Amino acid sequence: MWKTRNKMKIFHCKMQYWVFPAFFVITYLCTIVQGQVPPPTRLRYNVLSHDSIQISWKAPRGKFGGYKLLVTPASGGKTNQLNLQNTATKAIIQGLMPDQNYTVQIIAYNKDKESKPAQGQFRIKDLEKRKEPKPRVKVVDKGSENKPSGPEEEVKFFCQTPAIADIVILVDGSWSIGRFNFRLVRSFLENLVTAFDVGSEKTRIGLAQYSGDPRIEWHLNAFNTKDEVIEAVRNLPYKGGNTLTGLALNYIFENSFKPEAGARTGVSKIGILITDGKSQDDIIPPSRNLRESGVELFAIGVKNADEKELQEIASEPDSTHVYNVAEFDLMHTVVESLTRTVCSRVEEQDREIKASALATIGPPTELITSEVTARSFMVNWTHAPGKVEKYRVVYYPTRGGKPEEVVVDGRVSSTVLRNLMSLTEYQIAVFAIYAHTASEGLRGTETTLSLPIASDLELYDVTESSLRVRWNPVPGASGYLILYAPLTEGLAGDEKEMKIGETHTDIELSGLLPNTEYTATVYAMFGEEASDPVTGQETTLPLSPPRNLRVSNIGSSSARLAWDATSAKINGYRIVYNNADGTEINEVEVDPVTTFPLKGLTPLTEYTVAIFSIYDEGQSEPLTGIFTTEEVPAQQYLEIDEVTPDSFRVSWHPLSADEGQHKLMWIPVYGGRTEEVVLKEDQDSYVIEGLEPGTEYEVSLLAVLDDGSESEVVTAVGTTLDSFWTEPPTTEEAPTRPVTSVFRTGIRNLVVDDETASSLRVAWDISDSSVQQFRVTYLTAPGDPAEEVLGTIMVPGSQNTLLLKNLLSETEYKVTVTPIYDDGEGVSVSAPGKTLPPSGPQNLRVSEEWYNRLRITWDPPSSPVKGYRIVYKPVSVAGPTLETFVGANINTILITNLLSGMDYNVKIFASQASGFSDALTGVVKTLFLGVTDLQADAIQTTSLCARWQVQRHATAYRIVLESRQDAQKQESTLGGGTNRHCFYGLQPDSEYKISVYTKLQEMEGPSVSIMGKTQSLPTQPPTFPPTIPPAKEVCKAAKADLVFMVDGSWSIGDENFNKIINFLYSTVGALNKIGADGTQVAMVQFTDDPRTEFKLNSYKTKETLLDAIKHISYKGGNTKTGKAIKHVRDSLFTAESGTRRGIPKVIVVITDGRSQDDVNKIAREMQSDGYSIFAVGVADADYSELVSIGSKPSARHVFFVDDFDAFKKIEDELITFVCETASATCPLVHKDGIDLAGFKMMEMFGLVEKEFSSVEGVSMEPGTFNVYPCYQLHKDALVSQPTKYLHPDGLPSDYTISILFRILPDTPEEPFALWEILNKNSDPLVGVILDNGGKTLTYFNYDYSGDFQTVTFEGPEIRKIFYGSFHKLHIVVSKTLAKVVIDCKQVGEKAINASSNITLDGVEVLGRMVRSRGPNGNSAPFQLQMFDIVCSTSWANKDKCCELPALRDEEACPELPHACSCSEINKAALGPAGPPGGPGLRGPKGQRGDPGLKGPDGPRGETGPPGPQGPPGPQGPSGLSIQGMPGMPGEKGEKGDTGLPGPQGVPGSVGSPGRDGSPGQRGFPGKDGSSGPPGPPGPIGIPGAPGVPGVTGSMGPQGALGPPGVPGAKGERGERGDLQSQAMVRAVARQVCEQLIQSHMSRYTAILNQIPSHSTSVRTIQGPPGEPGRPGSPGTPGEQGPPGAPGFPGNAGVPGSPGERGLTGVKGEKGNPGIGTQGPRGPPGPAGPSGESRPGSPGPPGSPGPRGPPGHLGVPGPQGPSGQPGYCDPSSCSAYGVGAPHPDQPEFTPVQDELEALELWGSGI
Repeated sequence: MWKTRNKMKIFHCKMQYWVFPAFFVITYLCTIVQGQVPPPTRLRYNVLSHDSIQISWKAPRGKFGGYKLLVTPASGGKTNQLNLQNTATKAIIQGLMPDQNYTVQIIAYNKDKESKPAQGQFRIKDLEKRKEPKPRVKVVDKGSENKPSGPEEEVKFFCQTPAIADIVILVDGSWSIGRFNFRLVRSFLENLVTAFDVGSEKTRIGLAQYSGDPRIEWHLNAFNTKDEVIEAVRNLPYKGGNTLTGLALNYIFENSFKPEAGARTGVSKIGILITDGKSQDDIIPPSRNLRESGVELFAIGVKNADEKELQEIASEPDSTHVYNVAEFDLMHTVVESLTRTVCSRVEEQDREIKASALATIGPPTELITSEVTARSFMVNWTHAPGKVEKYRVVYYPTRGGKPEEVVVDGRVSSTVLRNLMSLTEYQIAVFAIYAHTASEGLRGTETTLSLPIASDLELYDVTESSLRVRWNPVPGASGYLILYAPLTEGLAGDEKEMKIGETHTDIELSGLLPNTEYTATVYAMFGEEASDPVTGQETTLPLSPPRNLRVSNIGSSSARLAWDATSAKINGYRIVYNNADGTEINEVEVDPVTTFPLKGLTPLTEYTVAIFSIYDEGQSEPLTGIFTTEEVPAQQYLEIDEVTPDSFRVSWHPLSADEGQHKLMWIPVYGGRTEEVVLKEDQDSYVIEGLEPGTEYEVSLLAVLDDGSESEVVTAVGTTLDSFWTEPPTTEEAPTRPVTSVFRTGIRNLVVDDETASSLRVAWDISDSSVQQFRVTYLTAPGDPAEEVLGTIMVPGSQNTLLLKNLLSETEYKVTVTPIYDDGEGVSVSAPGKTLPPSGPQNLRVSEEWYNRLRITWDPPSSPVKGYRIVYKPVSVAGPTLETFVGANINTILITNLLSGMDYNVKIFASQASGFSDALTGVVKTLFLGVTDLQADAIQTTSLCARWQVQRHATAYRIVLESRQDAQKQESTLGGGTNRHCFYGLQPDSEYKISVYTKLQEMEGPSVSIMGKTQSLPTQPPTFPPTIPPAKEVCKAAKADLVFMVDGSWSIGDENFNKIINFLYSTVGALNKIGADGTQVAMVQFTDDPRTEFKLNSYKTKETLLDAIKHISYKGGNTKTGKAIKHVRDSLFTAESGTRRGIPKVIVVITDGRSQDDVNKIAREMQSDGYSIFAVGVADADYSELVSIGSKPSARHVFFVDDFDAFKKIEDELITFVCETASATCPLVHKDGIDLAGFKMMEMFGLVEKEFSSVEGVSMEPGTFNVYPCYQLHKDALVSQPTKYLHPDGLPSDYTISILFRILPDTPEEPFALWEILNKNSDPLVGVILDNGGKTLTYFNYDYSGDFQTVTFEGPEIRKIFYGSFHKLHIVVSKTLAKVVIDCKQVGEKAINASSNITLDGVEVLGRMVRSRGPNGNSAPFQLQMFDIVCSTSWANKDKCCELPALRDEEACPELPHACSCSEINKAALGPAGPPGGPGLRGPKGQRGDPGLKGPDGPRGETGPPGPQGPPGPQGPSGLSIQGMPGMPGEKGEKGDTGLPGPQGVPGSVGSPGRDGSPGQRGFPGKDGSSGPPGPPGPIGIPGAPGVPGVTGSMGPQGALGPPGVPGAKGERGERGDLQSQAMVRAVARQVCEQLIQSHMSRYTAILNQIPSHSTSVRTIQGPPGEPGRPGSPGTPGEQGPPGAPGFPGNAGVPGSPGERGLTGVKGEKGNPGIGTQGPRGPPGPAGPSGESRPGSPGPPGSPGPRGPPGHLGVPGPQGPSGQPGYCDPSSCSAYGVGAPHPDQPEFTPVQDELEALELWGSGI
């Protein structure tokens, strides 16, 4: 039995040879013989190989028409016959079995007559035994049988067939080959090319080389002659890298066999792969794609190649299409066999192509689809012409997926496609299959219907922890999937799912959280596919709180609580109680009781108490109440009597035991030791003993509470008697005895308070109503040298207060009050008091010092002031005295417009009723804006440099060089990080003054200057005629700024340094054009200090540059690479040194050792700024350090050689990589006043004022400011442009996408691409996707290895871009990271791989829906104001978001553009004047003008309403030149019914979102409550001017401007007139109105904000407005209630309302965004077909659920657009019995010549 692969073929004369993979090698030998009809004779055999034999015979004499060749297996089987021309005398039979006997017959025939056969038998094994070894003779010419080569001569084979081919050779250039072996590869390629007749109209040969990434060395149409191709082969550079064969095969499939690359229709296509190892990626799909597209593949493996992998790649049969040799030096042994086989296959394919062209073939017509359901539809077509054997129907989803196919009989014209996905568009192609070929496809599309969904969804039987769901059953469903999740923010990800059978349509969802809104979604399942969802929402019941709070037994430190329980499920209670100011917060948990005592409370304090019920599910809402503790009773009576010289008695009312312990304290009034005693509970008097005679004591009685605090102190003053005082003596008889007099005390609790600088208030309690008068005496306290009685005042006995005036400031006084009775004086009571210090401002402090401003702060005086006058003047320079005024409630001011580094005298006067106070004086100083350590450096004859210490805040430096001889100047502006600058073109032996001015934005500091002198002229060295090396091909397009950094340290030495110079000479010599139009080269030699040998703009020709390199001298020193790289960045990559914008910046570092300073940080900074750094290490260099220095990937940027003699090993590769890097550029664009490398995408899409009218579906609207237009892309506008026009050289490896846009209310919830690039098949390559439903942002691209990669960002900062405001989005893409920056704030970053470049055959689209497929998809509406792609990763850090009102800084941002710009050239007649416009929006800040002269003082105008804060004005000679504090608030309007705000309330729990209702009337501002649930957003208005958040009103329905209609036909463009469209006028009017309202509200709020809450007021900058919440439906305004009771902290408290300021409520929590509820997660999709290793474009999302991960790229389509009639693909035709034998009937194919294209297929021999 024959095996399938043993196919016998007979070949004969005039066959030429082509290279085509995977077919048998076929040889034809011909002679021209003419003879008679007798039979042929001399039948002979010659074994060629183990399965092939050559048959020869002698032609008969006479005339005959031809031969019949018959071959029959001796064991039986079909005889195979081939008719040959009469000139044939030889044929080769292949595919034989060595052990099989065969019978051969040659018959001559003429018309209908035949000769006798020349007949014989053979077996290959028998012939091989008899065969004698002979030297192999190679045929040069087909007719060369009469001229055989000699045995020692070997003549190369040459393919002489007239058939032509397109041959693409794919060469492995990975590291495993090596440079030496690559030379052998070049030799092999040269021999291969030599064997073919190469030319533009003959056989064409292209070549690609691959490793980690493939590249085209030359296309098929690159050369016109064989010599040119051979020369290119000889100069083929070695690439190096990994072995990614699959990627390379796909690369030539997409790039080489294309018309634009030189591929021709109707021409054989051959692919030849040469590799030395196993691929590191999958080779099966790309090789299959090539073979199915008609490319015949040959695979040549060397050394370590995997033969099985080669067989997978190559076409069949393997015996002629797979070659494998052990070593590279054996590759020449397969050249002839390969070229003969290719030559043979080319000729065979040529005949097949021509035969196919003659046959009557064509595609079917009239494709019709019908009977469409969710899972199937019918396809009908009209029959194709000719004899059709089969129809092949191929179908696959448009969005990508594995193609499926159905094969039907050629007599059938319809079929039903089943098991389809619902709601999916399918691509359909119907092919007619003929005997030898297949037609082009008849193509069409059809979309399946959606699956039926569940209906009448109802959520009912709701409890605290469960609810039930029911719906109507769905016919045909196999089951249901229920997804349910809470909608509360932070819990939305806690989604659960439940799968149930088709019989259940009512289920219970349990284990839910109480008082939580849930969404429940039901999918009807049909197998693995789910229907569209139906969703409902319901809120579980809250947990029941306790009821009826009662507070009893309230004392000064305790109270008792009682309440009623509401449920038997309560586990306990949580009690929280706190005082009103929140400083005392207590919490306790108790068992399920209903009463609880509170202890340890503070007397006379208001408490808020809350009681929570605790359940298994959590805790309930609180039951709250308020109570106030009672005051500890103060002692109402304290009396002193029974006075003696050393004691007296103190009496009081009985004490209360509830107040705790009491103690009595006493101390001498004029100083001494305090003594105390603890009293008993029932004690009401105490005798104090041991006192000093004649001494006044102050006695205090107080209660000590349980917490250690003390009650109010009760005091009295008593004086002991003098020691010599006794009663007058009586008579001698009566013995004398001391008598104790009882003194009357009519005064208690003497207090001196209300101190001012000039007064004291005296107050006392009257304890005896019989007092007639009080004498008040005050004098300075003891110890004062000026002690004297200052005055005595008598007051009536009924008066108990007195104000002492006109006292000295900051002086201590003793005040004595004496009661006067009718019969004398009572006991005097004294108390001290002290007046306050002088009333001027005190304690001057300086803060916020800056270069042109500083803040001063002072302490206000104790006495009232009207305001302050601040006077300041520079100390060391002449100038006017400046002053300003601030209000009485201000104690700080920011003084601006000062000189840098200047001392100022400052005086502050308090304005009081009596005039100005004494001045508070001080000296303040601004920071010095200038460099330090300025010195001359690198002084030469015609140049010198200056270096300095960098000023850390500098943004730029202005450096001026002035000649002392002729006063000529050079001036340059440098970057803020620069610390060195050089001047060139100077005069030798001349003195120069160098001045450096430091700049900070627009501010410039004073100059810092030094003197320097150039050297004298040296003796000129002799010059040598230069030898200019030629440029290399890879460098001809190079254009870069290239800096070589050469290590000049001691470790190198003179000899090795010369080798480095020679290496640099060769490397630079490979460049093409030198100068501003090509590559600029600079050189730095680094040791301890880097030395610039020459700058980028020093040389304009290669000749002078190479000459300069030869004259570089060796420096010597240590190795400080980091310092040198910084020097290169700061000194060479500057405009002064010649660096150009938009041109690649390349650095090549050559070093032989480890750096002695930090090199990692500066290398990372340089790489992140877009510099490409190549690191070359020699000998002892640290490889890890080289990896840190070099850019990524290291395989391209890091080189290492063992010694200085080995530079030649890396020279070619380094030159290649450097020149490739230098060939990729971005255009130069002007943005925000500077030049950047990048792309202005708005202009490229036509979204500019002059062009947008020609773009379908686009209208212009006002943007973030009226002067900025934005463009609304309406639904399905699908704005696009060809990629080749936008990015002709593709995208750079590092870039920043910068987009200012706005999501609209009608922007769909589905994902859409804000911007994306598609290939010609509409597959996405790179882009940004916004998921308005899932609130996520995704960036995607293909990485360098061809893998599709996506990174998705989410979170609060991401979500806010979907809330309807303008936002600025930066996406920073580098080789390792993708960062997202929103509104100039980084919100996330994720790691990615380096991206591959894009193809240029597609389009770039704005707003395309992800579900769209094909060129005519849908797009989302949104507004776009700005779109740029900047070829840098640092742009996002530099951007200030000046276009966003909330973030705009007028000082830092450029001024706004003019609102109108009318061309003076347009002199056409204007239209009639339009109606008067409404008031405009607030204009931008004007430019700062020059200081003007002071004008005369005008009359004071009426006070206007307070305006918005303006920018600081210029420094004037006098007047109010300082930025003032806010003025006094204007007259306050009448308040409404709003009551005073109560103390902080108990935060309530978040309620469930309300149902969407119709907007009501605006209510009055309510009390501060808990944050309500978000309501649905209103229609989006035009953005207003920035202001403080005002009261949110309800927005009315939009006016006359309706939604965008269907775009109409474009009219002719009219002349520009003055009248705007009604829609534009209304839009502007709406915006003006809204912004005026916001402006007034912001002013009103600003006035409120300026009311001080403390004595110190510091200005703050208002923050940007927050994102809009989701407003609920306004209710009817309720009556204003009384002030709320103070609350307590809840579970998770939210910030309380601001203190003191009323009206404005606390900002609510941000609501759930969007109108709809959050969509549930889609069900799992069905298992996809087994994918291939190469990912494709992202699949579309499933049915409306939340966005899932991007799908994998589907396999490529079955057939692309058809070209000329093709061939029958054997792998496709095998199923139909066409193009391949039946497995049981192997093939025997005698092949005819080019005139008789007939093949006979047999069942075996």
